[in-house]
Amino acid sequence: MRYKQVTFLSTFLYISLALVASGVNHSCTRPVQQPNILLIMADDMGYSDIGCYGGEINTPNIDRLAEEGLRFSQFYNNAICCPTRASLLTGVYSHQAGMGNMVMHEEGGGKPGPYQGYLNDKTVTIAEVLQTAGYGTYISGKWHVGEFRPNWPTDRGFDHSFSLISGASNYFDITKGKRADVVRVMEKDGQIYHPPKKGFYMTTAITENAVSMLDAAGENDNPFFMYVTYTAPHWPLHALPEDIEKYRGKYMVGWDEIRKNRYQRQLEMGLFDEEYSPLTPRDKDAPAWEDVENKEAMDLKMAVYAAQIDRMDQGIGKIMDKLKQIGQKENTLVIFLADNGASAQGGPYGRNWREDDLPPGGVDSYQSYGFSWANASNTPFRYYKIWMHEGGIATPFIASWPAQIKQHGEFTGHQGHIMDIMATCCDVAGIEYPETYNNKPVTALEGKSLLPVLIGETADIHKELFWYREGHKAVRQGKWKLVALSGEAWELYDLDLDRTELNDLATTYPEKVEELEGLHNKWAEKCGVYDFEEGQDLGW
Repeated sequence: MRYKQVTFLSTFLYISLALVASGVNHSCTRPVQQPNILLIMADDMGYSDIGCYGGEINTPNIDRLAEEGLRFSQFYNNAICCPTRASLLTGVYSHQAGMGNMVMHEEGGGKPGPYQGYLNDKTVTIAEVLQTAGYGTYISGKWHVGEFRPNWPTDRGFDHSFSLISGASNYFDITKGKRADVVRVMEKDGQIYHPPKKGFYMTTAITENAVSMLDAAGENDNPFFMYVTYTAPHWPLHALPEDIEKYRGKYMVGWDEIRKNRYQRQLEMGLFDEEYSPLTPRDKDAPAWEDVENKEAMDLKMAVYAAQIDRMDQGIGKIMDKLKQIGQKENTLVIFLADNGASAQGGPYGRNWREDDLPPGGVDSYQSYGFSWANASNTPFRYYKIWMHEGGIATPFIASWPAQIKQHGEFTGHQGHIMDIMATCCDVAGIEYPETYNNKPVTALEGKSLLPVLIGETADIHKELFWYREGHKAVRQGKWKLVALSGEAWELYDLDLDRTELNDLATTYPEKVEELEGLHNKWAEKCGVYDFEEGQDLGW
């Protein structure tokens, strides 16, 4: 089931794989050359926000990863935070992991099943699997796949953790939510953690704890898996003043010009071909920039958003510096991606969750930047977070591994999915995905290893990929993509000729629509996907 590539690895790993195939306990035969794995994820970041995917935001450290590694042009997530994190961690579809929608906020969870709201015990996490191979396992950042014990990181395979258990929060003071009843929880190594009221900034804290964990990892001979999950640039628009100042005034040109400029850079870097991936029109509900009355306010919103990404990139630079300092840069597979497309929440101009006139940026503000800017963030695609069109599910995906990846600065068109990260981690570590864990059967792996792609060889792609959330749904089969907005008719696109989904072929190829819809229905039945519109029990 799993592609095994051993020619590039050491003799130790080759022998280890042979032992695994013979049934020998791999944790007793860990090869000295197993690579470290560093997985970094942004939150609500658009496809084109970073420099190496066309953006004007200053991201030199992420861009350096791209220069030293490989970028994917067709990599997919699940369009929203919790389901993405569940699939990424477990290697299966989010419904199979119990996270078909968002986390359960009531202690005890929902009815066991695809919408129970926390990772189920029929799945294993990357951390749990790699622990059996002798890896040290660490997380710094957002968890969001289980609000209550025993569903925290240290319950699911992480040796050390510094995590925001809940969803996105106030960056400066987690006790100040968008509403008084919204409470966020942080923990450190399984114990409640209360951040200081002064001098705390979430992005910086995530970075500092990741760096500290790397120091600890560098003191022993075991390989490590580290999962760094930033909340940036998810709203609220909170950033440090010195970072905001870098961008004030740079967005007075407006979202139309930003989209055009980003798209031009994407064409120049070879990410897209104008003939087959034309720039989509501005969102029909977004105003032309020339019609915006308070341009300064909208410039500030985008400046804060850019500053959030800038500070995250600075943090990634510090993490990479530490990796080099402990002598592990060459033998570490570093992956960077986002959990979904940019967020449209808040209407065309964004939303203020507080009844005040405070500008965005500071601790007492709580705002989003709106879909007019999100439309620019997702250049050249349509739609956003939650939707299953490319603007919702396409993510930047960068893989850097100096010891093995030699395709420096290149793009690959290989279709990948977040489920593939589990399979890839198993493959590079030289271990098999388990059939049982803690004496319980484990759901079969859905992901495919990306290792062949990373080392410049050919690899099988998924025959089909599927998505569903609250009526939004899609299936991709090769060049074909069938997609629908909640409650609306299926649309059909040939992504080889129309990556930006502008030419609906549903009426031209009704037999293909029927075929793909049938496949989606079979998948939905297999995974326990319920239709929200039919009012069935969702268990969350």
